[in-house]
Amino acid sequence: MKLFIAEKPSMAAELAKCLPGPLVRKDGYIETGGGIVTWVFGHILRQAEPGEYDEKYKKWRAADLPIIPTEWKLLVADSCMKQFNIIKALIHRAAEIIHAGDPDREGQLLVDEVLGYTHNEKPVLRILLNALDEKSIKKALTNLRSNQDFFNLNQSALARSRADWLVGMNLSRAFTLAAQSAGHDITLPIGRVKTPTLALVVRREREIKNFKAADYFLIKADIKHENGSFKASWKAKEEQLGRDSEGRLVDPVIAQALIEKMEKAQEDVSIVSCDTNEKKEPQRLPFSLSALQVLAGKKYGYDPQAVLTGAQNLYEKKLTSYPRSDCDFLPESQKADATVILANLCNSQQEELAIWSSKADTKIKSRAWNDKKITAHHAIIPTEVPCKINTLPEIERNLYFLIAQAYVAQFYPVHVYNQTRAELEYAGEDFVANGRVIVTMGWKELYGGEVKEEEDEDSKTLPNMQKGDKAEFISAALEKRTTKPPVRFTSSTLLQAMKEIHKYVKNPELKKHLKDVSGIGTEATRASIIKELTVRSFLEEKKKYLYPTESAYLLIDALPEELTYPDSTAIWEIIFNRMVEGKAELTSFIGQQTEFITSLCLKAKEVQIENRDANVVKCPRCKQGVLKLRNGKNGAFWGCSRFPDCRGTCNDKDGQPQL
Repeated sequence: MKLFIAEKPSMAAELAKCLPGPLVRKDGYIETGGGIVTWVFGHILRQAEPGEYDEKYKKWRAADLPIIPTEWKLLVADSCMKQFNIIKALIHRAAEIIHAGDPDREGQLLVDEVLGYTHNEKPVLRILLNALDEKSIKKALTNLRSNQDFFNLNQSALARSRADWLVGMNLSRAFTLAAQSAGHDITLPIGRVKTPTLALVVRREREIKNFKAADYFLIKADIKHENGSFKASWKAKEEQLGRDSEGRLVDPVIAQALIEKMEKAQEDVSIVSCDTNEKKEPQRLPFSLSALQVLAGKKYGYDPQAVLTGAQNLYEKKLTSYPRSDCDFLPESQKADATVILANLCNSQQEELAIWSSKADTKIKSRAWNDKKITAHHAIIPTEVPCKINTLPEIERNLYFLIAQAYVAQFYPVHVYNQTRAELEYAGEDFVANGRVIVTMGWKELYGGEVKEEEDEDSKTLPNMQKGDKAEFISAALEKRTTKPPVRFTSSTLLQAMKEIHKYVKNPELKKHLKDVSGIGTEATRASIIKELTVRSFLEEKKKYLYPTESAYLLIDALPEELTYPDSTAIWEIIFNRMVEGKAELTSFIGQQTEFITSLCLKAKEVQIENRDANVVKCPRCKQGVLKLRNGKNGAFWGCSRFPDCRGTCNDKDGQPQL
């Protein structure tokens, strides 16, 4: 008997439909002529809590840290016990098992966990389901692989899971105890990904609060060439006075003097150089989940969790491919499906999609079709299942539109334009003028005015001119600008920052190496991390912008930089990727994390956490803790919050410590 273990009931149902023979639904599984299909509910096995390793860990004590398991324990989640026993019995009956978890790191682990926990020794094959329509499933059934091929993916997922446990269980205890010693009645949840994510918002808010607006000046000149007029921008020389550290002209007296100098000069403008180059912009890539979350957030105001839910619904309706993808590329073999997909989009009852699809050219092969860029999954695209888009709920309708639009764009030509850059000289000053002329609109026809790259000056047309030409100076004017503070994060832009984490690392050398890493967190977890920070009152959302709470400031200020900057966790993501490639080992990584956790637990014992509550009384003995009212066998007394490290006490007098 063949046993298929799917990641969730909906996937199991679609898989069963594509197997031969009649379907018979049973409690927790489906019988077919081609085998039995059962399912898990995500991780039905959970990692043991510290207190389940040893009773003494149920009480939080700094002396017990760090807690490092010698053998890692998994336990069946209480809510999943019935389904687990069904799966266990089916594994015992099976002759062959097909692992049908989602085609990613977590999907690999959660079925492997069950197989390992039940000590399975039956042969295991792997099916990769990137879409749930009948054609995709039947094609996947003919391309089964040995589950052993995905051992490295399993090790990467285990490394992530265990590293998160070590950070969360140890450092949450260590720094919560330090905060409580300083008199704070708070629990500080620390996570490998969520803590540096929260720190991004805290630092951004402080930048905004400390920001001081400053005026600066631009100088724009009107120039007349025999072939037409245009504007040129003044460009400061290296030795120019009156500039700030960013190179902006900030001295109004010097700025006005430059204008007067130009107005008085009696000479021609010299065209020092004028170069025109043909530029090509390739088609916008189809979407990974993060890219879809970011664009849907900007265009429709959807938060990342809503986008994930909507994309999952489209997937379960078989209208789009697997949503939790971190890939922007497509397998070359799927290009053959384009004729059917485009024909369906022509009949989608959405006017723009219908027009665009009818003009698409399937002979065009964009950069998206690249087998070398595909891992376990590919970009999110429409399936071959027809979609009447107007029958979908609003969020699904808009997401399907974006996904289809990006897909159709792959069958339009590249965007071609001529970019001209002219350098000018006048009155001893340098000027520059940029312009572009569109040669082929190409794929940007689908996006109209949405896709704008440095539009103002660069997109204007310049007259035909050559190096050595002369032109006439007409006038110059000052444009006063004011610097603006950085913009607060929204859920979508914070998710984008998590994906583009190389921009926020502190180490400049590390920054160079992180551009190829797909950020911190996973496609499936980033939205839930942001939501958790909000639910636990470390972030609050006001008019779509995220603000840190007082608890957020307390947490981030209490922690060492190793936890608040993304450098360390970004390095871990590199190691996780190397594990997938077989270039790093789980045991070595956990050894490194053990050293890291141990050093941070020691730092927690030394950290000084400020308590701004005017009503607290410092312990007169250690000068670090605060006095807390306690009840002893002889009645009420005041004791140091750092007990047992400090045993300072004093009597209580009318609810106040008698110092």
